[in-house]
Amino acid sequence: MKSSFMMVDGGGLMDQRKGIMKIRHVNNKVRFVKRPIKKKNNRSSYRERKDPKVLQKLFDSCREVFKGPETVPSDSDVNKLCSILDEMKPKHVGLSKNMQFFKSKSVAKGTPNVAYTPIYQCDEFSLCIFFLAANAVIPLHNHPGMTVFSKLLLGDLHIKSYDWVDSMPPPESQPRLARLKVDSVLKAPCKTSVLYPTTGGNIHEFRAVTPCAVLDVLGPPYSKDDRDCSYYKELQHSALSDGESSRVNEGGSDYLRWLKEIEVPQNSHMERFDYWGPQIVD
Repeated sequence: MKSSFMMVDGGGLMDQRKGIMKIRHVNNKVRFVKRPIKKKNNRSSYRERKDPKVLQKLFDSCREVFKGPETVPSDSDVNKLCSILDEMKPKHVGLSKNMQFFKSKSVAKGTPNVAYTPIYQCDEFSLCIFFLAANAVIPLHNHPGMTVFSKLLLGDLHIKSYDWVDSMPPPESQPRLARLKVDSVLKAPCKTSVLYPTTGGNIHEFRAVTPCAVLDVLGPPYSKDDRDCSYYKELQHSALSDGESSRVNEGGSDYLRWLKEIEVPQNSHMERFDYWGPQIVD
């Protein structure tokens, strides 16, 4: 008899086996427990779940596209990765819409957790999946010097994103003017979203309308040395000075906002668990 690890995340229980992951709502804590697994001889079903070809193609293309820090993929390379990601389905990373986590209509008490599973990471790029229970939030944050591809695999996800209006940052602790780029709900399946170091909505927030799974490709990945993540909050109009308010009004109050950098929010904590989907060959 074999054992598997199950992870309780944001009210969800994830049963991790080789190529299989079951998720069901339990509570709002995270823990690992052992549970026996019975062998099954359904080989065709196993092969259908374990489909590494598309993920391997994505990995090989990322090897070719991402050249390290201070580089941005060309338009043709962006289109190349988008064409692969646009065709990716949940099964290509071992997921299914029939998993209980994605079918559940209940909402966990308190602030639902966000979990992530890293598929691969090197100095040039990283691949990972984020799991958001309904109402879970990845707070407003930036991606310094990074190009990021986000593919919503399952669920409905509200995305709000900004780009800076001024290229030079203001003095420390001062708010900075940003232009709203996206404020809409994506429903899987949908096209891949792309953000760049200075355009495309580099500062964004994810808020799950329903339980979601998002595959992210980051190039290069975060680094505490020179690409650490910063968090922001949107300032209400009443909190602005007369000069700040006038800049918003002149630029169109529907699209301009003042963002202020803040300490790491309490709801930014993410639980990490191992990836057990189709494997890639490095």
